[in-house]
Amino acid sequence: MEWDVVDLKTGDDWNMQVRFADGTEGSVKFEQSHLYGVFESLKDPNFFFRAYLDSGVVTWPGDIDIAPDAMYREIKRHGLWVLR
Repeated sequence: MEWDVVDLKTGDDWNMQVRFADGTEGSVKFEQSHLYGVFESLKDPNFFFRAYLDSGVVTWPGDIDIAPDAMYREIKRHGLWVLR
């Protein structure tokens, strides 16, 4: 699908760069206020850097992932998806 993530680079300060199957590229930023509940583990930078792609979805160990369709929609519109 067009929103399948085909490239992922994690960066400092809970940022990542992604590229989708259709060539769309952009950034994802996790604000600290979003790192609770299922995302609590991502507060640890070493865990955050363990992100990987599983069938086009940004995923972490423990079945943590982010919705590629919502990410694609925001990046297509703004070049950036901020999770607040």
